[in-house]
Amino acid sequence: MTVTALTDFTRRLDKTAEDTEALLAELLSDAPMPDEIVRPKRLIESMRYSSLGGGKRLRPFLVVESAAVFGVSPKGALLAGAALECIHCYSLIHDDLPAMDNSDLRRGRPTLHKAYDDATAILAGDALLTIAFDIITRDEIHPDAGVRLALTRTLARCAGIGGMAGGQMLDLAGEGRFGDREPVDVARVQQMKTGALLRFGCIAGALLGQATPKEYQALDDFGRALGEAFQIADDLLDVESDAATLGKPAGADAELGKTTFVTQLGIDGAKQRVRDLLARGDAALSIFGDKGDVLRAAAHFVAERKN
Repeated sequence: MTVTALTDFTRRLDKTAEDTEALLAELLSDAPMPDEIVRPKRLIESMRYSSLGGGKRLRPFLVVESAAVFGVSPKGALLAGAALECIHCYSLIHDDLPAMDNSDLRRGRPTLHKAYDDATAILAGDALLTIAFDIITRDEIHPDAGVRLALTRTLARCAGIGGMAGGQMLDLAGEGRFGDREPVDVARVQQMKTGALLRFGCIAGALLGQATPKEYQALDDFGRALGEAFQIADDLLDVESDAATLGKPAGADAELGKTTFVTQLGIDGAKQRVRDLLARGDAALSIFGDKGDVLRAAAHFVAERKN
Protein backbone atom coordinates (compact mmCIF):
# COMPACT_ATOMS: atom_id res chain seq x y z
CA MET A 1 0.00 0.00 0.00
CA THR A 2 1.50 3.32 -1.09
CA VAL A 3 1.75 6.45 1.05
CA THR A 4 -0.54 8.18 -1.46
CA ALA A 5 -3.21 5.50 -1.05
CA LEU A 6 -3.00 5.74 2.75
CA THR A 7 -3.25 9.56 2.66
CA ASP A 8 -6.19 9.38 0.26
CA PHE A 9 -7.88 6.81 2.49
CA THR A 10 -7.47 8.94 5.63
CA ARG A 11 -8.81 12.04 3.87
CA ARG A 12 -11.81 10.18 2.47
CA LEU A 13 -12.59 8.41 5.75
CA ASP A 14 -12.62 11.77 7.55
CA LYS A 15 -14.80 13.32 4.85
CA THR A 16 -17.33 10.47 5.00
CA ALA A 17 -17.41 10.70 8.80
CA GLU A 18 -18.09 14.42 8.58
CA ASP A 19 -20.79 13.96 5.93
CA THR A 20 -22.41 11.08 7.83
CA GLU A 21 -22.51 13.16 11.02
CA ALA A 22 -24.28 16.00 9.22
CA LEU A 23 -26.74 13.65 7.52
CA LEU A 24 -27.60 11.80 10.73
CA ALA A 25 -28.15 15.10 12.52
CA GLU A 26 -30.60 16.04 9.77
CA LEU A 27 -32.36 12.66 9.82
CA LEU A 28 -32.66 12.79 13.62
CA SER A 29 -34.02 16.32 13.83
CA ASP A 30 -36.94 17.28 16.07
CA ALA A 31 -39.31 17.88 13.16
CA PRO A 32 -41.56 14.89 12.40
CA MET A 33 -41.62 13.38 8.91
CA PRO A 34 -44.86 12.93 6.96
CA ASP A 35 -46.98 10.18 8.60
CA GLU A 36 -45.17 10.72 11.93
CA ILE A 37 -47.23 12.39 14.66
CA VAL A 38 -44.57 13.72 17.02
CA ARG A 39 -40.95 12.89 17.87
CA PRO A 40 -40.76 12.60 21.67
CA LYS A 41 -38.00 14.81 23.05
CA ARG A 42 -36.40 12.17 25.29
CA LEU A 43 -36.44 9.55 22.54
CA ILE A 44 -34.87 11.74 19.84
CA GLU A 45 -32.28 13.10 22.29
CA SER A 46 -31.25 9.58 23.31
CA MET A 47 -31.01 8.51 19.66
CA ARG A 48 -28.71 11.45 18.99
CA TYR A 49 -26.66 10.67 22.09
CA SER A 50 -25.76 7.24 20.72
CA SER A 51 -25.38 8.10 17.04
CA LEU A 52 -23.81 11.57 16.89
CA GLY A 53 -20.45 12.89 17.97
CA GLY A 54 -18.36 9.75 17.76
CA GLY A 55 -17.20 6.75 15.80
CA LYS A 56 -15.05 6.33 12.70
CA ARG A 57 -18.12 5.78 10.46
CA LEU A 58 -16.34 2.85 8.82
CA ARG A 59 -19.57 1.22 7.65
CA PRO A 60 -20.91 4.23 5.74
CA PHE A 61 -17.40 4.72 4.37
CA LEU A 62 -17.44 1.18 2.94
CA VAL A 63 -20.78 1.86 1.24
CA VAL A 64 -19.54 5.12 -0.29
CA GLU A 65 -16.20 3.69 -1.43
CA SER A 66 -17.53 0.39 -2.77
CA ALA A 67 -20.09 2.40 -4.77
CA ALA A 68 -17.33 4.74 -5.99
CA VAL A 69 -15.66 1.77 -7.68
CA PHE A 70 -18.59 1.86 -10.13
CA GLY A 71 -18.70 5.65 -10.41
CA VAL A 72 -21.86 5.95 -8.30
CA SER A 73 -22.61 9.41 -6.91
CA PRO A 74 -21.77 9.61 -3.20
CA LYS A 75 -25.13 11.26 -2.36
CA GLY A 76 -27.26 8.10 -2.63
CA ALA A 77 -24.46 5.92 -1.25
CA LEU A 78 -24.12 8.16 1.81
CA LEU A 79 -27.85 7.86 2.50
CA ALA A 80 -27.58 4.05 2.32
CA GLY A 81 -24.54 4.31 4.60
CA ALA A 82 -26.54 6.35 7.10
CA ALA A 83 -29.16 3.59 7.24
CA LEU A 84 -26.42 1.07 7.92
CA GLU A 85 -24.93 3.31 10.63
CA CYS A 86 -28.32 3.58 12.36
CA ILE A 87 -28.45 -0.21 12.60
CA HIS A 88 -24.88 -0.32 13.89
CA CYS A 89 -25.66 2.30 16.57
CA TYR A 90 -28.83 0.47 17.62
CA SER A 91 -26.84 -2.72 18.02
CA LEU A 92 -24.30 -1.00 20.29
CA ILE A 93 -27.07 0.39 22.50
CA HIS A 94 -28.64 -3.04 22.96
CA ASP A 95 -25.29 -4.85 23.32
CA ASP A 96 -24.37 -2.56 26.21
CA LEU A 97 -27.56 -3.28 28.19
CA PRO A 98 -27.31 -5.17 31.52
CA ALA A 99 -29.07 -8.19 30.00
CA MET A 100 -26.46 -8.38 27.23
CA ASP A 101 -22.82 -7.29 27.72
CA ASN A 102 -23.59 -5.03 30.71
CA SER A 103 -21.15 -2.30 29.69
CA ASP A 104 -20.88 1.12 31.34
CA LEU A 105 -18.60 2.81 28.80
CA ARG A 106 -18.86 3.38 25.04
CA ARG A 107 -16.71 5.76 22.96
CA GLY A 108 -15.23 7.15 26.15
CA ARG A 109 -18.50 8.17 27.81
CA PRO A 110 -21.35 6.48 29.69
CA THR A 111 -23.41 4.02 27.68
CA LEU A 112 -26.95 5.10 26.87
CA HIS A 113 -28.67 3.10 29.59
CA LYS A 114 -26.28 4.68 32.11
CA ALA A 115 -26.77 8.20 30.80
CA TYR A 116 -30.56 7.72 30.62
CA ASP A 117 -32.16 4.42 31.69
CA ASP A 118 -32.79 0.89 30.38
CA ALA A 119 -36.26 1.60 28.95
CA THR A 120 -35.07 4.66 27.05
CA ALA A 121 -32.10 2.71 25.70
CA ILE A 122 -34.32 -0.11 24.45
CA LEU A 123 -36.68 2.29 22.70
CA ALA A 124 -33.85 4.35 21.22
CA GLY A 125 -32.38 1.17 19.76
CA ASP A 126 -35.78 0.13 18.43
CA ALA A 127 -36.27 3.53 16.82
CA LEU A 128 -32.82 3.57 15.20
CA LEU A 129 -33.40 0.11 13.75
CA THR A 130 -36.77 1.19 12.39
CA ILE A 131 -35.64 4.47 10.88
CA ALA A 132 -32.88 2.61 9.07
CA PHE A 133 -35.51 0.96 6.89
CA ASP A 134 -37.26 4.28 6.34
CA ILE A 135 -33.93 5.63 5.04
CA ILE A 136 -32.84 2.66 2.91
CA THR A 137 -36.08 2.73 0.87
CA ARG A 138 -35.91 6.44 -0.06
CA ASP A 139 -36.06 7.38 -3.72
CA GLU A 140 -32.90 9.51 -3.45
CA ILE A 141 -30.76 6.40 -2.93
CA HIS A 142 -31.31 5.06 -6.46
CA PRO A 143 -33.84 5.75 -9.23
CA ASP A 144 -34.42 2.01 -9.77
CA ALA A 145 -36.93 0.62 -7.24
CA GLY A 146 -35.49 -2.84 -7.84
CA VAL A 147 -32.10 -1.67 -6.57
CA ARG A 148 -33.70 -0.13 -3.48
CA LEU A 149 -35.60 -3.36 -2.85
CA ALA A 150 -32.39 -5.43 -3.13
CA LEU A 151 -30.63 -3.08 -0.71
CA THR A 152 -33.50 -3.29 1.78
CA ARG A 153 -33.76 -7.07 1.67
CA THR A 154 -29.99 -7.52 1.94
CA LEU A 155 -29.73 -5.12 4.87
CA ALA A 156 -32.56 -6.92 6.68
CA ARG A 157 -30.86 -10.28 6.25
CA CYS A 158 -27.47 -8.97 7.35
CA ALA A 159 -29.01 -7.41 10.48
CA GLY A 160 -31.50 -10.11 11.41
CA ILE A 161 -31.93 -13.77 12.30
CA GLY A 162 -29.20 -15.15 10.07
CA GLY A 163 -26.97 -12.11 10.53
CA MET A 164 -26.13 -9.78 13.39
CA ALA A 165 -29.00 -10.62 15.77
CA GLY A 166 -28.51 -14.35 15.25
CA GLY A 167 -24.79 -14.00 15.82
CA GLN A 168 -25.43 -12.24 19.11
CA MET A 169 -27.70 -15.10 20.20
CA LEU A 170 -25.04 -17.70 19.37
CA ASP A 171 -22.45 -15.63 21.24
CA LEU A 172 -24.63 -15.50 24.37
CA ALA A 173 -25.27 -19.24 24.15
CA GLY A 174 -21.51 -19.77 24.04
CA GLU A 175 -21.20 -17.82 27.29
CA GLY A 176 -23.65 -20.20 28.95
CA ARG A 177 -26.42 -17.62 29.35
CA PHE A 178 -29.17 -20.18 28.78
CA GLY A 179 -27.73 -23.16 30.65
CA ASP A 180 -24.58 -25.08 29.83
CA ARG A 181 -22.12 -23.40 27.50
CA GLU A 182 -22.85 -24.34 23.90
CA PRO A 183 -19.98 -25.08 21.49
CA VAL A 184 -18.97 -21.95 19.59
CA ASP A 185 -17.91 -21.82 15.96
CA VAL A 186 -16.03 -18.55 16.33
CA ALA A 187 -15.73 -17.92 12.58
CA ARG A 188 -19.46 -18.40 12.05
CA VAL A 189 -20.43 -16.22 15.02
CA GLN A 190 -18.09 -13.52 13.71
CA GLN A 191 -19.53 -13.69 10.20
CA MET A 192 -22.94 -13.04 11.67
CA LYS A 193 -22.49 -10.79 14.70
CA THR A 194 -19.78 -8.43 13.43
CA GLY A 195 -19.03 -9.36 9.85
CA ALA A 196 -22.52 -9.19 8.36
CA LEU A 197 -22.89 -5.40 8.62
CA LEU A 198 -19.32 -4.80 7.39
CA ARG A 199 -19.99 -7.15 4.47
CA PHE A 200 -23.17 -5.22 3.68
CA GLY A 201 -21.08 -2.04 3.49
CA CYS A 202 -19.11 -3.63 0.66
CA ILE A 203 -21.88 -5.37 -1.30
CA ALA A 204 -24.15 -2.32 -1.01
CA GLY A 205 -21.78 -0.57 -3.41
CA ALA A 206 -22.09 -3.49 -5.83
CA LEU A 207 -25.89 -3.28 -5.64
CA LEU A 208 -25.88 0.50 -6.14
CA GLY A 209 -23.45 0.12 -9.04
CA GLN A 210 -25.50 -2.71 -10.59
CA ALA A 211 -22.34 -4.80 -10.71
CA THR A 212 -21.81 -7.92 -12.76
CA PRO A 213 -21.99 -11.22 -10.84
CA LYS A 214 -18.19 -11.42 -10.93
CA GLU A 215 -17.81 -7.89 -9.53
CA TYR A 216 -20.43 -8.54 -6.86
CA GLN A 217 -18.63 -11.71 -5.81
CA ALA A 218 -15.32 -9.85 -5.57
CA LEU A 219 -16.77 -7.29 -3.17
CA ASP A 220 -18.56 -10.04 -1.26
CA ASP A 221 -15.27 -11.91 -0.81
CA PHE A 222 -13.52 -8.71 0.22
CA GLY A 223 -16.28 -7.87 2.70
CA ARG A 224 -16.06 -11.29 4.34
CA ALA A 225 -12.28 -11.03 4.71
CA LEU A 226 -12.55 -7.49 6.06
CA GLY A 227 -15.22 -8.50 8.58
CA GLU A 228 -13.15 -11.35 9.98
CA ALA A 229 -10.02 -9.19 10.16
CA PHE A 230 -12.03 -6.55 12.04
CA GLN A 231 -13.21 -9.06 14.63
CA ILE A 232 -9.77 -10.56 15.16
CA ALA A 233 -8.31 -7.08 15.61
CA ASP A 234 -11.10 -6.39 18.12
CA ASP A 235 -10.29 -9.61 20.01
CA LEU A 236 -6.60 -8.66 20.09
CA LEU A 237 -7.37 -5.16 21.34
CA ASP A 238 -9.49 -6.58 24.15
CA VAL A 239 -6.41 -8.50 25.33
CA GLU A 240 -3.62 -6.04 24.56
CA SER A 241 -5.18 -2.57 25.03
CA ASP A 242 -6.80 -0.60 27.87
CA ALA A 243 -10.06 1.23 28.50
CA ALA A 244 -8.55 4.70 28.00
CA THR A 245 -7.38 3.79 24.51
CA LEU A 246 -10.43 1.75 23.54
CA GLY A 247 -13.06 4.10 24.92
CA LYS A 248 -14.81 1.05 26.40
CA PRO A 249 -13.86 -1.57 29.01
CA ALA A 250 -10.88 -3.77 28.14
CA GLY A 251 -10.73 -7.43 29.08
CA ALA A 252 -14.50 -7.76 28.79
CA ASP A 253 -14.31 -10.91 26.65
CA ALA A 254 -12.31 -12.79 29.27
CA GLU A 255 -14.57 -11.55 32.06
CA LEU A 256 -17.63 -12.88 30.21
CA GLY A 257 -15.88 -16.13 29.33
CA LYS A 258 -16.25 -15.59 25.60
CA THR A 259 -14.61 -17.87 23.08
CA THR A 260 -12.69 -15.62 20.67
CA PHE A 261 -10.16 -15.94 17.88
CA VAL A 262 -7.45 -15.19 20.44
CA THR A 263 -8.58 -17.94 22.83
CA GLN A 264 -8.67 -20.39 19.90
CA LEU A 265 -5.59 -19.33 17.93
CA GLY A 266 -3.42 -17.55 20.51
CA ILE A 267 -2.09 -14.03 19.96
CA ASP A 268 0.52 -14.99 17.35
CA GLY A 269 -1.92 -17.23 15.50
CA ALA A 270 -4.56 -14.52 15.46
CA LYS A 271 -2.10 -11.99 14.05
CA GLN A 272 -1.04 -14.41 11.32
CA ARG A 273 -4.68 -14.98 10.40
CA VAL A 274 -5.15 -11.23 10.00
CA ARG A 275 -2.20 -11.14 7.59
CA ASP A 276 -3.73 -14.00 5.60
CA LEU A 277 -7.08 -12.20 5.48
CA LEU A 278 -5.45 -9.01 4.20
CA ALA A 279 -3.88 -11.00 1.39
CA ARG A 280 -7.25 -12.60 0.61
CA GLY A 281 -8.97 -9.22 0.54
CA ASP A 282 -6.30 -7.78 -1.72
CA ALA A 283 -6.69 -10.69 -4.14
CA ALA A 284 -10.46 -10.20 -4.23
CA LEU A 285 -10.04 -6.52 -5.18
CA SER A 286 -7.56 -7.24 -7.98
CA ILE A 287 -10.43 -7.25 -10.50
CA PHE A 288 -10.87 -3.51 -9.92
CA GLY A 289 -7.21 -2.51 -10.34
CA ASP A 290 -6.36 0.93 -8.94
CA LYS A 291 -10.04 1.61 -8.22
CA GLY A 292 -9.74 -0.76 -5.28
CA ASP A 293 -6.84 1.05 -3.60
CA VAL A 294 -8.93 2.96 -1.05
CA LEU A 295 -10.72 -0.23 -0.02
CA ARG A 296 -7.36 -1.98 0.29
CA ALA A 297 -6.22 0.80 2.61
CA ALA A 298 -9.44 0.38 4.61
CA ALA A 299 -8.60 -3.28 5.22
CA HIS A 300 -5.16 -2.35 6.56
CA PHE A 301 -6.70 0.33 8.74
CA VAL A 302 -9.13 -2.21 10.20
CA ALA A 303 -6.34 -4.68 10.92
CA GLU A 304 -3.96 -2.16 12.47
CA ARG A 305 -6.34 0.13 14.37
CA LYS A 306 -5.75 0.94 18.04
CA ASN A 307 -9.37 1.42 19.13
